[in-house]
Amino acid sequence: MSMLEGAPWLLAHKSMLTTNKPHKIALYGKDYVMWKDCTEKVQALPNTCPHMGAMLSEGWCETQPDGKSKVVCPFHALEFDSDGCTILPGTEKKILSQMQPLELIIKDDFIWSYGGYEPKIPIPDILEKINRDYEFIGYTANTSVKTDLRSMLLIMHDYNHQNGTHRDLFEITEVRFEKFIDNGYHSEAFFNTPTKPKTFWEKLKQPNQFLLPDVIQAHLENYFPSLVIFHGNSPFGKIAQCHLFVPETLTKTRTYILLFAEASNPLAKLLQNQFLALSKVVVEQDTDILNKIYANAPQKIKLNNEVGMDWVQHNFTNWQKSAATIAE
Repeated sequence: MSMLEGAPWLLAHKSMLTTNKPHKIALYGKDYVMWKDCTEKVQALPNTCPHMGAMLSEGWCETQPDGKSKVVCPFHALEFDSDGCTILPGTEKKILSQMQPLELIIKDDFIWSYGGYEPKIPIPDILEKINRDYEFIGYTANTSVKTDLRSMLLIMHDYNHQNGTHRDLFEITEVRFEKFIDNGYHSEAFFNTPTKPKTFWEKLKQPNQFLLPDVIQAHLENYFPSLVIFHGNSPFGKIAQCHLFVPETLTKTRTYILLFAEASNPLAKLLQNQFLALSKVVVEQDTDILNKIYANAPQKIKLNNEVGMDWVQHNFTNWQKSAATIAE
């Protein structure tokens, strides 16, 4: 089992961090405390206080005269700066850091990290482009799922599961697959999914249905292993639904959605929360089915249009082969 060390992971969007409030994050089996100060600078340290092991994420932040802040241990109120240094109480002695800060790469409002490993692939610049062309609506469905990274990615690249996992939400009648473009660690998938015809009154009973076109024209842009972007159209404009993945441990993966939109209808702004709620339901349904799968069961039947899943498997294999070659 692999967590694909050396890949870039989008740990958070700055909007997900409350100013001067510690947040706990996990990456590659290690816990960190992340915080944003009044100057919008973001820092991250190991979450374990080097004194007696208290969780720094359970503490608070102290703002400094320059607007920066220190994270404070909830046990003995030791204040740690961004380098992990503290001053012992009753003295003016600043001790050497006993913690290795997590290296962060900030691009616009996106907080990336390689988790301390040598980069194997570059950070994709697609989110910066989307950020320039679309309005940021918000984030949703920030969830830790009890599943390994590979299983999470496989279901996200399974273009047949809408009829089962999302049957009640979308009521898709068929998947009309058009093409898949494989560019190594980047790929694109194009397919159309007609939905069951509904009357106005039927939609009124399920208001989310007003957000969906009669035929969902899907363009998925994939950046292995951390990002899937759904480019789509709704009756209210274009959307870019960015689905992120972070390997917290070998058996736990965090996922969340960043939603961007280009409105073509004045009602779009009034429906932003509904779009976020719809995205959250999608993640909840995917999470639910992942808890109902025997992960190690052999696949004895193959369906049409599993090219996305094959792409994931192929890239996992290539990643592990290259890691083995480097080790030799």
